[in-house]
Amino acid sequence: MVGVSQTTDPEKNKVAAVLTTPEEWRVFLKRYGELYVKVRADGEELVDLLDDDQLEALDRGERVEPWLGEAPAREKALVASEERLGVRFPPSLRGFFLASDGWTRLDAWVDGVHPCGRVVWMRDSEAGRRVTEIYDSTPGNEDIVQLFRRSIEIARGEDFWLLDPTDVGPDGEWAAYEFAPKYGDTTEYPSFSALVHSGYESMSGNESTEEDEDEEDMD
Repeated sequence: MVGVSQTTDPEKNKVAAVLTTPEEWRVFLKRYGELYVKVRADGEELVDLLDDDQLEALDRGERVEPWLGEAPAREKALVASEERLGVRFPPSLRGFFLASDGWTRLDAWVDGVHPCGRVVWMRDSEAGRRVTEIYDSTPGNEDIVQLFRRSIEIARGEDFWLLDPTDVGPDGEWAAYEFAPKYGDTTEYPSFSALVHSGYESMSGNESTEEDEDEEDMD
């Protein structure tokens, strides 16, 4: 049986305010890219992510803010995706797409956020359908299977990022989930914004750990 862990306790899981406007997302995503380069990217990947001027600035220890996303989605394309799925996306997801129509590097076991034109019901994607059938074949998984069938898939790789349009908060945000098929773990977040922030906070924690280790080595 698969359980769902939550990250909605305000005392134990502090998350930043929900990002809803393209302007807010652009500021945050530049910071996300900067942190990703510092913490996650290796030398070979940096060559792909940064131009020559940025690489030289990085070598000098200067700050760089790479854009790891795409061009903004047009409102027309966003509306077309919503009409195709029969839903209106929650505010934070709409704002994200209007800042970047997809994202290529994440601190998670997903390959990136889909562009709005590739967002799909999990039940309709090849991988989603396969995972749903596997879990549906095991007694005790009824709740998680129902979640799969009613959720949209916004990102996929080894893990899935899902949004549930039937679970809407007072701010209009949909409950968000990170699902890891390998372990059967499902973690709930109060919004798409909180889900993206979780990766940023994870990288921030790793950066602090690395800095502490460097200080210990100097001692």
